[in-house]
Amino acid sequence: MILASEDNQTVNYWYEGICPYSGDLFRLPRTLEIEAIARQLMQELEKDYEKTSVEPCSTEVFSGMEGKMYGVLLAESEIGEKLVLKAFSGLLNGKSHLDGWIPPIAGREKVAIAESITLNQLALIKQELIELSEIPERLEYEQKFQEYAFQLQVLRDRHQVFKQARQAKRSQLLAAFTGTELELALKELEGESQREKMARRNFKRDRDQVLLPLLEVIKAADCKMQILKTQRRELSRTLQTQMHRAYVLTNFAGETRSLRELITEGAMPTGMGDCCAPKLLDYAANHNLKPLAMAEFWWGKPSLDGYKIQGEFYGACVERCQPLMGFLLSGRRSPPAPLSFENVAKQHSQNLSVLENVASQHFQIIYDDKCILAIAKPAGLLSIPGRYLDTQDSALSRLQQTLGESSLLYPVHRLDRQTSGILLFAHDLETLRNLSAQFQQKEIHKIYEALLSGKLERKEGVIDLPLWGNPENRPRQQVDFQKGKPSVTKFRLIGYQQNYSRVEFTPLTGRTHQLRVHSVDPRGLGMPILGDRLYGCQVATDRLHLHAKELTFRHPRSQKLIHLRISVPF
Repeated sequence: MILASEDNQTVNYWYEGICPYSGDLFRLPRTLEIEAIARQLMQELEKDYEKTSVEPCSTEVFSGMEGKMYGVLLAESEIGEKLVLKAFSGLLNGKSHLDGWIPPIAGREKVAIAESITLNQLALIKQELIELSEIPERLEYEQKFQEYAFQLQVLRDRHQVFKQARQAKRSQLLAAFTGTELELALKELEGESQREKMARRNFKRDRDQVLLPLLEVIKAADCKMQILKTQRRELSRTLQTQMHRAYVLTNFAGETRSLRELITEGAMPTGMGDCCAPKLLDYAANHNLKPLAMAEFWWGKPSLDGYKIQGEFYGACVERCQPLMGFLLSGRRSPPAPLSFENVAKQHSQNLSVLENVASQHFQIIYDDKCILAIAKPAGLLSIPGRYLDTQDSALSRLQQTLGESSLLYPVHRLDRQTSGILLFAHDLETLRNLSAQFQQKEIHKIYEALLSGKLERKEGVIDLPLWGNPENRPRQQVDFQKGKPSVTKFRLIGYQQNYSRVEFTPLTGRTHQLRVHSVDPRGLGMPILGDRLYGCQVATDRLHLHAKELTFRHPRSQKLIHLRISVPF
């Protein structure tokens, strides 16, 4: 959806909000002009990172690895001069003030000492959490556990062969002997069975003597991590409360309000008042500048949820910015015939992204009985609700709204937000336990179809690359032969579609982002799935071209084999 602004520039997004005092709707566009200015800033950030990579001792480092939102505002002074203001969200490399950048909203200086102390404490906690997550006992436990599991299985298999031999011999003895001779022979067979049981018990005892001390160390580390996370949460909450009371915002009508006055109900989310848009608008209002257009974009590592990608433009975030927009824009002359706020909020949050458009579609229920419900989840819709207000829309929440809160549903597995396909739910806990056990025992068969962003020469094969999620680089996964968990994928080339390859994936394990990493890694297929911006696909496309098209499992009640299949939407 493209709109035209008052000066006939193309508008890709509107920042807007209803003033909490007057009830009027105010808007500010994101135009092609401001997007071009923002891209110039992206180039500067890239150059600064390349420069500081060579000169690591620089005190004004712009870390290209630190993912965050940046913003630019095109404004006009009282004498008609056009100015470009730029801002970053939160802190940049631990600093709130940097030359050439908009300073924080007034009031932060009142809590500067407390902020410095808290940030130092948080940094120490972060480092300790990293060290606890990487204690050598974790890797040693995982390796030894796998070794003992393999050895125990070998022992069980050998004993199973011996057991079958004893059963055959027992039948022969019963047919050939009677009385005392038979009794002694059967007793000898029973003795062999008892000795094998003793061997397995001794093996488990020896295993536990090795593994339990390691497990105790790991449990102690996990317990300490939970305590540290609680401390971190409390420190952050205390600091944020102090900031919210101190922050004072100014709008274009000359009115000033603290964050606490503007948000009177409920707890304010962490970081409110530290985003780019409030910083830019507050600064412009305080310096008698008329805002003309504004743009915000993400730069650096992907966000923790994986949905903010370097170089992409984003609108006002639902939790932190949108509640402030109405007040901040008050007093600014808005374009005539404004759109309704309700329609705008639905239609073009996040740059009218395709994901939002797709997420507004209804999904199809493809199987339903007293035990199981299966749907065709569209790309762009979460499987289950997230933590924050802007991630509550999901397949599960929509089903509950449709079927009623009294209708119980339990997600059996999940699909990535950008992945479409078959998604399974249970109507009761017994069904959930049964299907979960089938997943754990690898009895559920899944088939995906994908378009790869290049020409694949290999026709078929197996990719065996262990995956590990670096806690410092979430949500990305990476191949790691020391820390990674076993991850195996079968693939088959179906054909070509222009310069792309259509591939069928059969995951034999179920790791996070398994197909996406096995596809992009040079030791796998060496090319990302089409539309996978998180793993480096630069092709402009409307979605991640990955679809869960088939699912086969045994019905928990009837034990009949259920085979679900849906068409591929690309």
